[in-house]
Amino acid sequence: MNRTGEPDSGRLARVFLCRVFEPGDEAGGRWVRERGCAEVVRGLREDREPPAGVSARRWEGLRARAAAAEPERDLTVAEAAGVRFLCPGDAEWPGTLDDLGDARPFGLWVRGRPSLRMWGLRSVAVVGARACTEYGAHMATTLAAGLAERGWVVVSGGAYGVDGAAHRGALGAGGATVAVLACGVDRPYPRGHTELINRIAAQGLVVGELPPGDHPTPSRFVLRNRVIAALTRGTVVVEAAHRSGSLVTARAALRLGRHTMGVPGPATSGLSAGVHELLRGEAELVTDAAEVVELVGDMGELAPARRGPVLPRDLLEPDARRVLAALPARSPARAEEIARGAGTTPDDAIARLYELRALGYVERHGDGWKLTRQAIVSVRGGPGPC
Repeated sequence: MNRTGEPDSGRLARVFLCRVFEPGDEAGGRWVRERGCAEVVRGLREDREPPAGVSARRWEGLRARAAAAEPERDLTVAEAAGVRFLCPGDAEWPGTLDDLGDARPFGLWVRGRPSLRMWGLRSVAVVGARACTEYGAHMATTLAAGLAERGWVVVSGGAYGVDGAAHRGALGAGGATVAVLACGVDRPYPRGHTELINRIAAQGLVVGELPPGDHPTPSRFVLRNRVIAALTRGTVVVEAAHRSGSLVTARAALRLGRHTMGVPGPATSGLSAGVHELLRGEAELVTDAAEVVELVGDMGELAPARRGPVLPRDLLEPDARRVLAALPARSPARAEEIARGAGTTPDDAIARLYELRALGYVERHGDGWKLTRQAIVSVRGGPGPC
């Protein structure tokens, strides 16, 4: 804004370009980089020759859009809806979006009070199938809740399925979440998520490239995903078939050098086939929020070590465990037989057997030794001998 409180020409030019170009238009981004916003706007509004390499047909289509663009009106409508417009160079602009190069958004429309730049610094994308299974919804919800509890912002696309589950998981944990839409942020889509998206706007942020009132299209959903990938420090995919749009987000994250993660599912599930393909490549396997944070967080934010329950036999010395493992379960065995099975001497085996008897693991039957009833479960049900 200038000193009079009116939008400056650079901001108006970017609002104008949001109306003319589709999201991610690299040709448009290159023209802006080479000529500047004002010159590109003049070229579109005046009857000039198209830039080199642009067909007359495409130039005519862009000029038709330019003739209908009303940037002042877009800003007025946005302000009435509680929406602000961010430009590259603004204090709130996330610098990570600059990694998109010429595909960088011309600007972003934002609903919600927090700073998008600050939230983006500690954010993770959780994306996946729209028609997810109960398992997928559960994993997305618990992952998002765990991330929110650890102070991370959960970013997703506001869609049905995994996206909605991720947003709800973060909100339910009292955390922060951002919905990146493929339409105007003043018109929640899908309609069935109107209440959810309004709640996100009240507690978090709703973001989009398209100006107020614009509608989603299949290509806009795909192009929106690059913003999700660039805004965040990593992307987690929860359930995705081979042709899932969430894989576009994952591949964009890989190209941008972001952490790319996948939650495995059943090997027989088509909805996990795309995730499994990612995991066979450069993606990292994760199963909970702690493992995600270990990858995207600061040095030292390690996930806890994974191990099974500690059994009483695990506390035995290795020599005693070998003797214990050499005892048959049903019939008594002589010390010499047990020594051969344990790979030790008869004297050492006898010494260990008396130790094990004191601990309740074995009992003596005449000249033989046998496991006690209580020890059979511990020995046969636990992991193998060391």
